[in-house]
Amino acid sequence: MPRAIRSPRKKGGSDKLALLAPSELGWVLPSEDRPRGMQFSTLHVLAFVRAVLEGGAALRSAAVVLEIVVGVWQLPLECPHWTTGRLWLLRLGLYKLTRPKPRADDWVWLVDHAVQIGVEKCLVILGIRLVDLPPPGTCLRLADMEPIHVQVMPESNQHLVHLELQVAAEQTGLPVAILDDHGSDLHGGVKRFCQDHPATREIYDVTHRGARLLKKRLESDEAWSGFGTQVGQAKCQTQQTELAFLVPPSQRSKARYMNVEPLVRWGRETLRIVESPTAEVLAHCTPPRLEEKFGWLREFREDLKRWSEWMAVVGAAEHWVRSQGLQSDSGDRLARHLTEVVQTPTGQELAEELVAFVREQSARVREGECLPGTTEPLECALGKLKSLERGQAKHGFTHLLAALGALVSRTTAEVVHEAMELCPTKKVLRWCRDRLGKTLRSKRRAAYASVRPKTKNGMKPLPCQG
Repeated sequence: MPRAIRSPRKKGGSDKLALLAPSELGWVLPSEDRPRGMQFSTLHVLAFVRAVLEGGAALRSAAVVLEIVVGVWQLPLECPHWTTGRLWLLRLGLYKLTRPKPRADDWVWLVDHAVQIGVEKCLVILGIRLVDLPPPGTCLRLADMEPIHVQVMPESNQHLVHLELQVAAEQTGLPVAILDDHGSDLHGGVKRFCQDHPATREIYDVTHRGARLLKKRLESDEAWSGFGTQVGQAKCQTQQTELAFLVPPSQRSKARYMNVEPLVRWGRETLRIVESPTAEVLAHCTPPRLEEKFGWLREFREDLKRWSEWMAVVGAAEHWVRSQGLQSDSGDRLARHLTEVVQTPTGQELAEELVAFVREQSARVREGECLPGTTEPLECALGKLKSLERGQAKHGFTHLLAALGALVSRTTAEVVHEAMELCPTKKVLRWCRDRLGKTLRSKRRAAYASVRPKTKNGMKPLPCQG
């Protein structure tokens, strides 16, 4: 969409800058740039897609925003309905997923399962070529990745994962490495694939390894169990009071040990507030009330310091691998890096375990080679997909799964134009039917419709009497 241009300030005039409409600038709107068979232009599609993918707007919100912009600027353009924009997103995602990938011997795959309600799992594979890796010191982004394979699996085991990896290899050629979180079925399937193709190596995601090391320590720590109990009680006792602004953060039921750092930080900072409340805090509560509800944090002062160091060590190792990748000497370099973070013997022990892990993974890297060490771009893509689905994620996998490909790789006007021309709506509907079958929502609708009373002429039946 055309951007607003601020007019220059006139000497002695107001400090406010006037906005000039495109018509005043003599702009020509590119409404002629329409993909074959479409009512809307490529820029229409690009504006809607970017509002959703980059702006985080809901589908309905993106359509309303475009309508507002067109109305304010009085542009001679039509606005799409949100369902039209949803189809654009699905077509773009499926186009990126199914477009031919260059067959090469330097692909690296990131593999994981997406799970929602129900028994189905969705195997997702993203890839990047080694020649396209960002330079050391730069983290992988979603725009760097390419969607390789998406398959909904009614059941998942090592054998079935192995078969899907073989299917994916037909698109890109054999990868040099596969990164996964060592889930039982994924790890087993990748291991079988690597046995069949010795040139492919399996790399264990450093983020999940760090979470497992934390889990082992925290689950055996009695203080951590007591801290969790106290946090739950404090949350219940304060969330409907004047202390609601100090309520502890909610904990996720899944991947809990990958998200404990906010809770430890809350404990550490809230203890400082209890011991030295600032004027901003005292404007809403009194010191006795702080002591009553959060004074128990004093019992965990030393524990919070220890846990904070563990979080810092794991976080530093993850960030280092995320930005530097894995090379043949990564273990020694990480050991030197972590010396700045370690302060206690327990922290040193954790750092040594992480260094030993990185050394083990780096032993699989050839001299002069650099491989990614984390599946975080894939985790980020799955998180954005759930955000896009919003409430629909509670109904299992839906047609929005086809939009997963739109979340990764670069989205330019040229890509959008090709997607709209080469991936029609009927292709999306056929892919969704073949991959998803009947969704949970459609099964639910059919099940309850079968037991509801029949109606005549569209009239609802009268309620039962007596």
